[in-house]
Amino acid sequence: MKGYIYYSLTEAERNRGFIDDLMKHASRLDTSLTLLVDEEEPDADADFILFRARKPLLSERWEAAGFRIINRSQVNRIANDKLKTFELATLLGASAIPTTKIGSIKDLPPLPAVLKTTDGHGGNEVFLYHQERDADQFFTRFAGRQLIAQPYIESNATDVRVFMLGEEVLGAVKRSGSDSFKSNFTLGGTVEKYILSSWQENEVRKIARALKSDYIGIDFLLLPDGGWMLNEIEDPVGARTLYVTHDFSVAEKLMEYVKMKLEGL
Repeated sequence: MKGYIYYSLTEAERNRGFIDDLMKHASRLDTSLTLLVDEEEPDADADFILFRARKPLLSERWEAAGFRIINRSQVNRIANDKLKTFELATLLGASAIPTTKIGSIKDLPPLPAVLKTTDGHGGNEVFLYHQERDADQFFTRFAGRQLIAQPYIESNATDVRVFMLGEEVLGAVKRSGSDSFKSNFTLGGTVEKYILSSWQENEVRKIARALKSDYIGIDFLLLPDGGWMLNEIEDPVGARTLYVTHDFSVAEKLMEYVKMKLEGL
């Protein structure tokens, strides 16, 4: 088989270890895997493209050209739009943080509230506001972007990221924030392995089945009463926390999945 893995150049440099691991396991499975970055294009005879960027328009273009994109373009579009993610959860009856589209200070819900851009990632465009006068700077900073508001949900800065490979749970981690209400590992939070209950497994499988996804992360806030609420879906999802907490190669599992899917096994 012949495949590509696509990143922006900046993200490729940051994820060199994962790329090398993917290439190693692809070779073991008699699959050639070549890195594409930025404006580079795949050869027409490629069997698949591992799409590791937040560029739904590019993903759609390659998909329309006949390439097998992992994940498919619609997954990339929904996962990188927090409002679409909430709409999907509502349609599926999954518990999710109430989310509303906002355009100005007059659209604010009761404070405190969490304000976000719909297409931000990594916790970098997420802000908690207690006062309306402070929230005004958010609209100035992100003028022209699509914005959403969510009520502040007390979770002790703790969430769960579930990694899905097809409809199966690859693993899950619990992330806890340090000096912030955000739990992102890349922002200094801590991480540990997390075991899902049967009802939690059922919920994440329902989401992955509806998306027809290949490899995604699904993030839930953990509530003090033992429940959880869907916060975001990640595509592409980083694997650092899974490597830290589990004793298997994510790249190996992903390449075995790709080979199985493409060969119709």
